[in-house]
Amino acid sequence: QVQLVESGGDSVEVGGSLRLSCEASGVTISTKCMAWFRQAPGKEREAVVRISRDGLAVLEDSVNNRFSINRDNAQNTLYLQMNRLKYEDAGIYYCALDDCHTNWARQNEYPNWGQGTQVTVSS
Repeated sequence: QVQLVESGGDSVEVGGSLRLSCEASGVTISTKCMAWFRQAPGKEREAVVRISRDGLAVLEDSVNNRFSINRDNAQNTLYLQMNRLKYEDAGIYYCALDDCHTNWARQNEYPNWGQGTQVTVSS
């Protein structure tokens, strides 16, 4: 049974940094594509970034040059490094896993999700 557990969410000041983790079990993440999504209050969940099996990252424009994704295959853990955080980055962050479908930002392509971790950005 695949299980994804996010952690690292916290309250951080604007301009600050945060690192989220997503620990996977029941699956070898190096054989999959993984992504981070987020959902702000009152908004739909949106794609943030994905990493392919080969370690190639695709980021949404709003987080490009501020966020980065990487994966520790030995620890079977996915990370999201968030720098220069903005108010609009706040929300619940979810990690997800799929078989590398073409439309990486489409939520329905991801059968496995974590429970989410809360990121709050304040002044």
